[in-house]
Amino acid sequence: MGKQFRKTFSQIKREADTIKLQSELQHLKYQLQPHFFFNSLNNIYSLIDFAPEKAKVSVHNLSKLMRYLLYKTDVEKINLNEEIEFLNKYIELMSLRLNDNIKVFTNFPQKTPNLQVAPLLFISIVENAFKHGVSATQPSDIHFKMEVQEEEIIFVASNSNFPKNEDDKSGSGIGVENLKKRLNLIYPKKHSFQTHLNHGMYIAELKINTK
Repeated sequence: MGKQFRKTFSQIKREADTIKLQSELQHLKYQLQPHFFFNSLNNIYSLIDFAPEKAKVSVHNLSKLMRYLLYKTDVEKINLNEEIEFLNKYIELMSLRLNDNIKVFTNFPQKTPNLQVAPLLFISIVENAFKHGVSATQPSDIHFKMEVQEEEIIFVASNSNFPKNEDDKSGSGIGVENLKKRLNLIYPKKHSFQTHLNHGMYIAELKINTK
């Protein structure tokens, strides 16, 4: 009787922990969506006066991105190829407002094995690179690279570092803090996320073991 009770109690606790985890992840995902949307709208707004045609294209591209956010990411895991496609579309959207002083380079796998990953883990790093890696007057470089080594994903973003003010730092803010919390919940002891400055470049590296 006591053994059965302990087993039942343990099962109930596991189920409660699972429900709590799912609730926390859902909350973090819902927090990320409006953050992403408003950031994108701000970028489109900056195009309206001097590049109205680009603004129209941006609105169309944003609608595709939001469709993905709302209808494709409500799952625990998603095919990595779909995440890469989402990142490429977002980078294309952000690049529309850039001037000739700013160069964006991407190096993503053309096709990956049927690798499943939690959705929206890379977008905050990409957003952060565009936020802090762009200057209106100075040459700027932004690089994105992803590698897949068996079941490990390695994503690296590097950008020229232009803090908006003394208190503004790359790697701080809603998106990146959201990412850290989600990583700790979904991939405990199976990820590393490191950032550092190197010769004026801010580098963020995320490694995920999907096994």
